[in-house]
Amino acid sequence: MRHFRLVAVPLLLSLLLSGCAGLWRDYEKPQVNITSFALAPESTGQAPVFDIGIQVINPNRAALALKGISYSLEVEGHRIISGATADLPGVPGYGMADFTIQASPNLFGSVRLFSDLFSRQHASLGYRFKARLDVGGLMPFVNLEESGRFSLSDAGR
Repeated sequence: MRHFRLVAVPLLLSLLLSGCAGLWRDYEKPQVNITSFALAPESTGQAPVFDIGIQVINPNRAALALKGISYSLEVEGHRIISGATADLPGVPGYGMADFTIQASPNLFGSVRLFSDLFSRQHASLGYRFKARLDVGGLMPFVNLEESGRFSLSDAGR
C-alpha cells in the first residue's frame, strides 16, 4: 500500500500539472491599445486627472472577465502617469471592449522630465506604456508593454 502511494501521488500531480499547462498552450496575449488621452472634465484643483481611452482585443475563444488593470506611462524613463482600476467590462471571445481609465500625474517624475527636456534638445521622445491585466479565474496575469518614440518636430516642414 505504501509503495502504491509513493507512485500514485507523484503520477497524479504530474497529470494535473500537464493538464493545466494544456489550458494555456494556445492562449494568445490580449492586445491593449490607447485610443484617446484627454484632461478629465471633472479635473479641478492642483493635480489634474487624465482620461485615457483603452481598447482590449481578445484573440482567444474564451471571454475575458477582466478583474482589474494597473498601468503606467513613462517618457524618457520618467514615470509621469500611473493608476489602477477594478471597474472594467468583460471582453468577449474573439472580440474587443473599449473603456476609459483615469490616471493622475506623478509630480516628481514630471518635474524630472521637464528638467531633462530643458537641459537637452530632443528631436523625439521615447515612451513606454505598461499594463498588467488581471483576467481572473485560473488565467495568469497578462503583462503588456508598448514602447516607441514620438517626434517633437513639425511634420509639415
